[in-house]
Amino acid sequence: MLRAGERAYGYAKACGIIGRSFVGKRIFNLSGVSRLSDLDRLIFPQTKGDLPERELLVDLEARIIQHSVKQIMALVNTFVKPPNLLVRLIRSYEYGDMKAVLNALAAGEAKSPGFTDIGRFRRVAFEAYPDVEAMIKGTEFEGFLKDLRGLQSLQDTVALQIKIDTLYYTALWEDLHALGRKERKTIENILGEEIALRNAVWALRLRIYYDMSPESIREKLIALEPKKFLAPAEDSFSRALDTRTDWLGWKYASLLNPEKSHEHWRADPRYLQNAASEYLYRLVRLSFRHWPFSMDSIFCFIKLKQFEENLLTSVAEGLGMGMSIQDVFTLLEVAS
Repeated sequence: MLRAGERAYGYAKACGIIGRSFVGKRIFNLSGVSRLSDLDRLIFPQTKGDLPERELLVDLEARIIQHSVKQIMALVNTFVKPPNLLVRLIRSYEYGDMKAVLNALAAGEAKSPGFTDIGRFRRVAFEAYPDVEAMIKGTEFEGFLKDLRGLQSLQDTVALQIKIDTLYYTALWEDLHALGRKERKTIENILGEEIALRNAVWALRLRIYYDMSPESIREKLIALEPKKFLAPAEDSFSRALDTRTDWLGWKYASLLNPEKSHEHWRADPRYLQNAASEYLYRLVRLSFRHWPFSMDSIFCFIKLKQFEENLLTSVAEGLGMGMSIQDVFTLLEVAS
């Protein structure tokens, strides 16, 4: 349980950091950016690098992620004993890095894909790559050792990535319910929407890209109590992938790609994922200042920093591919 003084200090620190972040109206400070070097100078004014654009992309993305993590940890480390929920949110980077390890192992890469430094919260020994047993010894990933050694196809990798997501959200949900009822009300709503949307996106992706049956898809979704987190995904199974009107009444119909007069419509998982991210961003942003000095505000702070991180890395990737900032914003469904 956080003390009153910790809550007040944490909220003040969070507000200060968010005020300087690329969220809300400050997102559109990015509008004048046309090159990666411009983006680099905007985010990191003190940078004096002169890397070629191709090398700059990888370097800039790594610095964006590490800067976000540094700010999150700077706040969480002010608490004498951070709640497990906050620690798990920081460790989401470790779960993501484990998925990058899967791709590297499946591709037979001898060199480690690298990892995000989360300091004292790290449990996986990524430096031991490719010795997966040494990497995950004593962690919750030990149960995946056989699967990690047996990776043979892209589908094996996708299946294991889903298991890692399930492991993360199951643990996060348990951490949430270790808090008092009043402490978790807003967080529970946001996290519940995130899980339901994650299931909906996975269901659509597996139907379209892998032609999986509803029974096969259901086995790969995040199944937590209450089962309502599965409902939107399960409701999508019987809806036609090429008929927009067949999705009327679906809970997240407004997040699907719109019909265009000159194109035959087909459900697009990438569009749904981007629209879902924008929807969750708005929900978190509205909730950030709703209950000051609460766990809600700290949770929302971490989520806002992670949304900013995803936005900035996506903008960097778009510029790296020659896209305009306006095209990137349109693709990501960005709004202030």
